[in-house]
Amino acid sequence: MTETAVLRQRTPRERPAPPREGGLLTGLLRTARPKQWIKNVLVIAAPAAAGELFSRHALIQLALVFALFTACAAAVYLVNDARDADADRAHPVKRHRPVAAGQVPVPVAYAVGGCLGVLAPTAAAWLCGPAVAALLTAYLAMQLAYCINLKHVLVVDLAVVTTGFLMRAVIGGLALGIPLSRWFLITTGFGALFMVSAKRYSEAVQMAGKAGATRALLTEYTTGYLRFVWQLAAGVAVLGYCLWAMEEGGVPHTSVLPWRQLSMVAFILAILRYAVFADRGTAGEPEDVVLRDRALALIGVAWVAMYGLAVANW
Repeated sequence: MTETAVLRQRTPRERPAPPREGGLLTGLLRTARPKQWIKNVLVIAAPAAAGELFSRHALIQLALVFALFTACAAAVYLVNDARDADADRAHPVKRHRPVAAGQVPVPVAYAVGGCLGVLAPTAAAWLCGPAVAALLTAYLAMQLAYCINLKHVLVVDLAVVTTGFLMRAVIGGLALGIPLSRWFLITTGFGALFMVSAKRYSEAVQMAGKAGATRALLTEYTTGYLRFVWQLAAGVAVLGYCLWAMEEGGVPHTSVLPWRQLSMVAFILAILRYAVFADRGTAGEPEDVVLRDRALALIGVAWVAMYGLAVANW
């Protein structure tokens, strides 16, 4: 009787909560990695560099490209988590992912990922043109190959992740028909390689001497090799940017100050600041490093301001 009385006196807060409606949708959204969507802002890179960012047509096209690239990336994440569900369940952190935890059934993850992977390039062909659709299809094929096998191949894994960043930067130019400068491609490509290899170097430093690497391939890389890669990539990115800044390209200089040349200072400072975290072995996700470090964020704002003034020829 006493036990029954206690149960009757329970407040609503103490009663077990019913299963949340929309749990599957929430799990699908989490699997799509919303935090990673900030990387897709790179689609504005080429239009911004060409000074063609603020027309109504450009903004509409870039919004579409951003959404379509996000859908493709979500498709890859869903398929990847479905493939790795068994392995993730044995991992202390990844076991909380929705697919591994059972919130999203494996067949549902495959089905939604497959649908997004088909619909996004199809919509791109209709709304943005065949070039954008072809690039999205290539991105999907490359990333799925990475999930299946390429992430286990030395050096190729770095190249694939770097190419994914480069594709984000290129697709905005393709959508608007903007010619892509060789310096833009060099700087963007090696800048991406710098951040990717710095992240892998940090992972290798943090797991040194520990069992159970988060990436099996990290046991095959040496920290010395990864350090060499991010230092090489940083040097080439700086060189490419400086060559762009010093090349007037036949355009008469009419601005108040040589903003293109001055922007080299901010760019180099940003690389040097980021290298501090890489050298310490604390360069995790690029977006986390940029957003959490106030000095790096301020340098970034200064660079954007000078770059914008250079493009505007003010």
